[in-house]
Amino acid sequence: MTTHQFGRFFLPGPTDVHPDILAAMARPMIAHRGKDMTAVLNAIADPMKKVFRTEKTVFVGSCSATGFMEMAVRCGVRQRCLSLVSGAFGERFAAIAGATGREVVRLDVPLGKTVDPEVLRDAIKRSDVDAVTLVHSETSTGALAPLEELSKVVHEFDDVMLLVDAVTSMAGSPVETDKWNLDFVLTGSQKAMALPPGLALGAASDRMLARAKTIPEKGAYLDVVAYHEAFVEGQPTNTPAVSLFFALQRQLERITAEGGIEARWARHEAMLRATEKWVAGPGARHGVSYVPVAGHRSWTVSCLKLPEGKTSKPITDAFLKEGWTIGSGYGKLKDNTIRIGHMGDHTVAGLTDLLNLLDRILS
Repeated sequence: MTTHQFGRFFLPGPTDVHPDILAAMARPMIAHRGKDMTAVLNAIADPMKKVFRTEKTVFVGSCSATGFMEMAVRCGVRQRCLSLVSGAFGERFAAIAGATGREVVRLDVPLGKTVDPEVLRDAIKRSDVDAVTLVHSETSTGALAPLEELSKVVHEFDDVMLLVDAVTSMAGSPVETDKWNLDFVLTGSQKAMALPPGLALGAASDRMLARAKTIPEKGAYLDVVAYHEAFVEGQPTNTPAVSLFFALQRQLERITAEGGIEARWARHEAMLRATEKWVAGPGARHGVSYVPVAGHRSWTVSCLKLPEGKTSKPITDAFLKEGWTIGSGYGKLKDNTIRIGHMGDHTVAGLTDLLNLLDRILS
């Protein structure tokens, strides 16, 4: 079994889990319908709102973030959606919409690019859709979409819902649920929240909840109305992954102790800047470059194009031999890129050590 020292596991998810979090999961089991579970849910309610930057109820499901992507579609798309596709997870959102029987109109952009607001406006005018699916931080390319501007465009159309995958942006870079009028926004526990996999977190606007009530075939397990109503009352929907809720409660305490979500954002931005500085210096000398352009780079995952003649596997294998883990590319970018997940509880100091090792490996 592979073991590693904390602070050396830089996959773009699941990311490293702090020993404090692992210890929190060792608490004895509690009755999931009892007062102890209600106490946990009440304790996490306000801190989750701060992470999501919302006054709305944030709810948690014992599933992967993909489950809440399906919730978004089942509860937010009546008939036809426009799916913005700039990488593998935009593809996933579109595929889920198709699998639930919705009509899907695609707006594709090249890998590493993001959709321009003007192009989005034109696409909505031409496509007669009632929802837009959007990936904020595309984990496969490291590209960060201009979510605030895109949301403004969507809300020019009264009956179009905005459904946002914030899986690798939430808790690692600004996601302003209320200020940006996000109708449904979701994330997963194993990314910038730095928890083990197994939880999805989401928040829904009033108009999203109102629409969901009019969709009879939205299903039962992923019913956003049921989740919202349960968490308003301090109750889980179904049997929850209790130990992961203990971990979430502890992590929210640690985020508060760090100085709140703004301090966590600042640390993630500093890690992005450190990576950009390395790519512009030692990386450039090796022929390494970013896949996304400046200004559209994720704060949590850097996707780096390797020089001609280099492939990802020998590099990731070399890291493993040194006791470190980074990611290879994803999908069509698998062989000619590497991905560094500088998110969660990682630090600039730890990332700097990783980049120095990458310099030596490329040499």
